[in-house]
Amino acid sequence: MSLSKFFKRVATAVCALALAVGVAGCGGGEKGQFINIATGGTAGTYYPIGGAIAEVLNKNGMNASAQSTGASVANINMLKDKQVELAIVQNDITYYAVNGEEMFKESGKIENLTGIASLYPETCQFIVREDSGIKSVNDLKGKRVAVGAAGSGAEANARQILEAYGITYDDVEEQFLSFAEGSYALKDGNVDAAFVTAGYPTASVQDIASQNKIRLLPIDDEQIKKLSEKYPFYTKTTVPSGVYQGFDEEVQTVSVMAILVANDKIDADLGEKVTQAIFDNVDKIAAAHSAGKNINKENALKGMDFIKMNEGATKVLK
Repeated sequence: MSLSKFFKRVATAVCALALAVGVAGCGGGEKGQFINIATGGTAGTYYPIGGAIAEVLNKNGMNASAQSTGASVANINMLKDKQVELAIVQNDITYYAVNGEEMFKESGKIENLTGIASLYPETCQFIVREDSGIKSVNDLKGKRVAVGAAGSGAEANARQILEAYGITYDDVEEQFLSFAEGSYALKDGNVDAAFVTAGYPTASVQDIASQNKIRLLPIDDEQIKKLSEKYPFYTKTTVPSGVYQGFDEEVQTVSVMAILVANDKIDADLGEKVTQAIFDNVDKIAAAHSAGKNINKENALKGMDFIKMNEGATKVLK
């Protein structure tokens, strides 16, 4: 075979392959649009939940992939920049983005976000050691409180809950520690209380409870009313007794919700297919992580009053 004929055959084969890939990529409706789902760190809850959602979408004729990210704030920015199409985000962080507040104050309102569904609660927990004698949020005055990393969603939650009790950082010795740092400080007695926003049971709190008797501080009805009136992303939550070793009291508190958010690359038709696939397969998502057991249609619009919903998602959920 001459060299020229060889190159012609190679070129023909390459073109045929490219055509085949193009046809495969463009066929089958939603298969033509790749859906990137932003989640969180691989050790957290968002990553396995997002991975399960991607798997469900793929089994329902779509083309999806979950990727590990820096979680809520990073996910909002990725949606804004159209680096992803879907993201799991705390609803309070989404509220700040939609309204240009807190960590989005300088960048301004983000306009291209739409809600798909509320997934499961992430519970606000003030943790103290039993031997501290602290039994209420009011007792935190004058105490050393790990309030979360500076600029984080958890820190904003802690500040807002204290505010509902008439307490400011002038009244406590606030320490801007991540919960991992705060939990170590609480175990070592270097802080009197540590705050976390996470689904319960929270691994870090379980770790503290395995070495020290702990207490969760309740949030009273009056303060829950104040919070929900000012910040519509808060929902009332009860942590059952026995969730943490050695602490057998039921505790009333508040939660923010982990929600699924899209940008304008997800139109109404695709939004409907995504939402239908998720709620037809919640058992498969729950198998990936226990937090998935809380995903249901009854609560799918909980804590989402502030965001414009994807029309297709609304069709499925109402």
